[in-house]
Amino acid sequence: MTRMDPATSATSASSALRLLAGLPEGARVSVRYALPADDASGLPLTDALGELAGVDARTVTVRTRRGDVVIAAADVRAARAVPPAPPRRPRRG
Repeated sequence: MTRMDPATSATSASSALRLLAGLPEGARVSVRYALPADDASGLPLTDALGELAGVDARTVTVRTRRGDVVIAAADVRAARAVPPAPPRRPRRG
């Protein structure tokens, strides 16, 4: 079992929001959040991995490879700061 560093991870909604609010914009984060009950995936939760683009009282924005993900603060379940992504490998061919 891996121990999570409390300075860089949070597993309750309120502590996750406090953690995110204390990080600088551009920090690489992973945010777990609730999906609407009628979401086509049928899953209750999903994650957004990318750079923190903004945090306010109502939303958290994570800039992912696919674009910005705007998450309602009430839907955030957990968050953590993550290390920088490894360098991408060049394509073969």
